[in-house]
Amino acid sequence: MKNHKRQEGFSLIELLIVVAIIGIIAAIAIPNLLASRRAANEGSAQSSLRTIFSAQATYQATAGNGAFSTDLAGLYGQRLVDTVLNTGSKSGYAFAIVEQAGTGATAVFGAKCLPTTTSGVSQTGTRRFGLTEDGVMRGDTTIGTDPSTRALITGMAALGN
Repeated sequence: MKNHKRQEGFSLIELLIVVAIIGIIAAIAIPNLLASRRAANEGSAQSSLRTIFSAQATYQATAGNGAFSTDLAGLYGQRLVDTVLNTGSKSGYAFAIVEQAGTGATAVFGAKCLPTTTSGVSQTGTRRFGLTEDGVMRGDTTIGTDPSTRALITGMAALGN
C-alpha cells in the first residue's frame, strides 16, 4: 500500500509572488488615488469660491446696503455660507476675502483660496484660485505666493468655465 503525503497550503515562493503582485498594483494605484484627491479638492475650492461670489452678491443687495462683506463671518452671519466655509478652511484649501471697499456701483472685493499643504504626499492642491466682483474664476500654479490683493487676483489666468 502506498502512503501519499498530502500537501496543504501555499509554498513560500507562491506567497512571495502574491505579495510582489500586490505591491506592484499598489505602486500603480496610490499615486492615481492621491491625484484624484487633489483634483477633488481643487474642484471643491472652485465651487466654494463661486458660493462666496453668490453670497457676496446677495449680501450687497440685502444686508450690505450696497457694500460687500469684509469677511466670511459677515456672510455666515446672514446665513449665506455654511459653517465649514465660515471657518476659512474647506477640503484642504484656506479661503479669505481681500480688499473689500466701496458701495453701490463702485463696490469691489476679492476672494482667494490657497492649498493648506503645498508639497509632499499629503499635498491638498497644486493650484491657487481667486475671483473678484466680476465673477471670473482665476487660477494658476504659483501656490507659494499669496494673492492678498485684488490686483494679484486679476493677474492670475482666467479659467475656462
